[in-house]
Amino acid sequence: MRHPKIAIAAVAAFAALTLGACGSSSTPADTSAPASSAPATAGTVVDVAAANPDFTTLVAAIKAADLAGTLSGPGPFTVFAPTNEAFAALPAGLVDKLLKPENKAVLAKILTYHVLASKVMAADVKDGDVATVEGGTITIDTMGGVKVNDAKVVKTDIAASNGVIHVIDKVLVPADVDVTKL
Repeated sequence: MRHPKIAIAAVAAFAALTLGACGSSSTPADTSAPASSAPATAGTVVDVAAANPDFTTLVAAIKAADLAGTLSGPGPFTVFAPTNEAFAALPAGLVDKLLKPENKAVLAKILTYHVLASKVMAADVKDGDVATVEGGTITIDTMGGVKVNDAKVVKTDIAASNGVIHVIDKVLVPADVDVTKL
């Protein structure tokens, strides 16, 4: 098993390079917060999510997967956060199955598929494939509104001390995860 901090650092470097390469210009995108962004005074991405009633299922999942400590770390992180409604749209009983201790690894894989190891504000988003902390890639499409794979981004740039949250309307599942076998 590889060391989590090394893996996160490697993914962060790859994500930064990938995000810069996704744009049509030859200049890499600056993934740091622009000077005009709001100050992050609300706490970590976990604190911000926990304070929002639309993310109770997400926060329960983060805790069940033992990711609260990681996502409360220094980051930076970009979290594509599914709402309670997004989790409710999953097949009946799936969330309850995912929250069981025996499915912790699958849940962690799904949740880290929603996380980039860099801070990407909405103004810096570009079309293309981007590496996630999980190790796979998500596809960003900005035509007619921003989509992450097949999820619509419904709210952007929720600031946190260690990153940013963008709200999405669906739960993203990596292609190599078969939730029907849980």
